[in-house]
Amino acid sequence: MLELWPHVWRTVVIYVAVLIIVRLMGKREIGQLSTFDFVVAIILAELAAIPMGSQDIPIWHGIVAIATLGLLEVGFSYISLISRPLRKLLYGMPQIIIENGRLLKHEMRSSRYNLDDLLSQLREKGFHDIADVEYAILEPSGRLSVIPRSQKRPVTPADLNIPTEYEGLPAVLVMDGEIIKENLQMVNLDEQWLNEKLAEKGLRPEQVLLATLNNKGDLLIDPQNDAHARR
Repeated sequence: MLELWPHVWRTVVIYVAVLIIVRLMGKREIGQLSTFDFVVAIILAELAAIPMGSQDIPIWHGIVAIATLGLLEVGFSYISLISRPLRKLLYGMPQIIIENGRLLKHEMRSSRYNLDDLLSQLREKGFHDIADVEYAILEPSGRLSVIPRSQKRPVTPADLNIPTEYEGLPAVLVMDGEIIKENLQMVNLDEQWLNEKLAEKGLRPEQVLLATLNNKGDLLIDPQNDAHARR
């Protein structure tokens, strides 16, 4: 067991270092990574694997390399906020693939985007006929944004002149048995009010999995166990 300890602590240190750097690099979903971000992620994984697998390499060498890469990514990200040419170089630009129901073959050719990929992504978004599409835009992340023709868009209450009420987001007041105090303050309520509402259902905060307050003032409670039905 003692001979495994060096591998364990090196892995833990590298894991924490990578976790910190990734958090500093910002919030992006994997599917929304640009080509630049994807390359950085691959290099970061390789830099992390080398010191974890070889004890001949000082662990601080790996941490310095990871930190340097992270700082470069953060630095370029900040510069790209104010420099459109750099943003275009690093992250690319959206390309219009379909315009007014017509395929733009030269744009597809320049992005090496084939018809099978296009039709597949259109079907995933519920469009089976290119003629129903006003614009289809290939984003830098590789995702396809589709704007349907006005005649093919879903009818909304505004189209029918139907008035609607503001719904807003429900406020999470209890999560995993813990009272979210900042959310209580945000809706101008206190713990005493919450405890009284829960007591009416025979519950204490620690017995609640999730409790939310919607815009109408209704408190929805999910108990920790299945013995209580959703109220």
